[in-house]
Amino acid sequence: MPKRLFDFIISCLLLIALSPIIAITAVLVRFKLGSPILFKQQRPGLHGVPFLVYKFRTMTSEKDSLGQLLPDHLRLTAFGVFMRKFSLDELLQLINVIKGDLSLIGPRPLLMEYLPLYNEKQAKRHLVRPGITGWAQIHGRNAVSWEERFEYDVWYVENQSFKLDLKILLLTVKKVIKSEGVSNGNYVTMPVFQGTTTNSEG
Repeated sequence: MPKRLFDFIISCLLLIALSPIIAITAVLVRFKLGSPILFKQQRPGLHGVPFLVYKFRTMTSEKDSLGQLLPDHLRLTAFGVFMRKFSLDELLQLINVIKGDLSLIGPRPLLMEYLPLYNEKQAKRHLVRPGITGWAQIHGRNAVSWEERFEYDVWYVENQSFKLDLKILLLTVKKVIKSEGVSNGNYVTMPVFQGTTTNSEG
């Protein structure tokens, strides 16, 4: 089965099956965090072409005396931690998959500002459509270094197959249930990527 067709069918079925959970999550976000309930951000897709990714909001909009948003760890609520722990905030990305922005499996779409920081090898992660989950996510999620994460991403690009995608899907369910690798040390998710100092272009 073509990957795009598989993504579309499975995402539609999941969206229908999970619709009660999605609806309850939306109501709770509105009640606990207020409006808007959605977090939308531009991310690089296939070949780095930008798209809007959809997530449930997990942070408040609190600002300091200068009008700047407070650091992530100060705005992340207990409910937000719970949502991230079980990936409830990412359920809306099934819509991105149906639209064709994302695949179920692929390198996670990161920030647009990271694009010029990748070396030649790391940039290969954009040769495929990004995914909701991927090879890096089942090998540590946010608990590995950027360099390790990109190595996993590039390995997936070079070895992707339908059988591998099924394996990643099953292992992702296990990871989410066990809530492994949600954060990286003292960071809410990952520290900011500032480029790789070693030259690993191979």
